Amino acid sequence: MVSSFKKALESGKFVVTCEVAPPKGTNLEKTIHHIKFLKDKVDAMNLTDHQSSVMRFPSLGAAILVKELGGEPILQMTCRDRNRLALQADLLFAASRGVNNVLCLTGDSAMLGDHKEAKGVFDIDSSQLVAAIRRLEKGQDLGGNELDGGVSFCAGAIVTPEAQPLEPQLIKFEKKIDAGAEFIQTQAVYDMDKLKSFMEYAKQFPVKILAGIILLTSAPMARFMNKNIAGVNVPQEFIDEMASAPKGRALAKGIEIAGRMIKQIEEEKICDGVHIMAIGKEDVVPDIMAAAGLK
Repeated sequence: MVSSFKKALESGKFVVTCEVAPPKGTNLEKTIHHIKFLKDKVDAMNLTDHQSSVMRFPSLGAAILVKELGGEPILQMTCRDRNRLALQADLLFAASRGVNNVLCLTGDSAMLGDHKEAKGVFDIDSSQLVAAIRRLEKGQDLGGNELDGGVSFCAGAIVTPEAQPLEPQLIKFEKKIDAGAEFIQTQAVYDMDKLKSFMEYAKQFPVKILAGIILLTSAPMARFMNKNIAGVNVPQEFIDEMASAPKGRALAKGIEIAGRMIKQIEEEKICDGVHIMAIGKEDVVPDIMAAAGLK
């Protein structure tokens, strides 16, 4: 069965997805609120998989919750925590519950998270996970064994257009497409010229690209990302804009900046859509869309 997210990608419309982070615990009240609030406003919701290596409620559980509440989930899967047996098993479980979109990630080092003593698995990487999905769809697991019952996924991966140097990212990008990625979600982009340059290269490949937009909430947050998140570079002009916002208006300024970037991406047809990462401010996703002039 073709997912509604895949249909949206293939329709040629400007696709909008957003991110919902599962809670650190079993209290799902806020997560349920965000899912219900956003499910009819975006084309799909990404459920993060122990983002930044911080232990949380599982992405698969949250993706199933989205399905139960009538939304369209994109299951994030990292290779950090599971070997190929566990990854394939989770994919079978996801398919059996109607979760048919997957974003394949290699995953951050456990040293960045809240369980620094945890051992990373990294049995396979994100490109190999995409390839594993395509193999499962052909009725075989990675051991060459026949499956009793098939799967079908819209599988994607990520790229960092503002990485320095960029060449290793381009090699990985091509590898992911060769493995069978249907969509690519970018790391946060703030430099439109660099995004345009990357897209000139990317448009030769049969893949849909969603530009990642992280909502800025303060000037210190922007400086923190520049210092600590590889491949993210918030221009000084945006930092100055955030710093100059009147007291209590920094979030509104961040929404304005995000809306401005999305509007440019849509009007100039730079990408096929955007992925909005509001990081703890999910309730303002519709405000960002409104600022961008999106219906």
